[in-house]
Amino acid sequence: MIRSELLQALAADNPELRAEEVEQVVDIFFDEITQRLAEGGRVELRGFGTFSTRQREARTGRNPRTGESVPVPAKSVPYFKPGKEMRERLNPN
Repeated sequence: MIRSELLQALAADNPELRAEEVEQVVDIFFDEITQRLAEGGRVELRGFGTFSTRQREARTGRNPRTGESVPVPAKSVPYFKPGKEMRERLNPN
């Protein structure tokens, strides 16, 4: 599912909202998650999962075109851990 499909599904489920309002809600939702992760926090959505960040150490990478070694700095990367309900829905027994 891409963003436009999400907006269409939400608009169909909420006909009382204008398309601009649905888009604003989705923008706020994603902006809040991004902001919290940028601050080093985490976001937990019960039944869905948890968004957090993980640290990657600095390392030496390789340029695939030239084969030259290049330094890759340490960085934070987003991480998602699915919740129990999501795992159960994806893998029914």
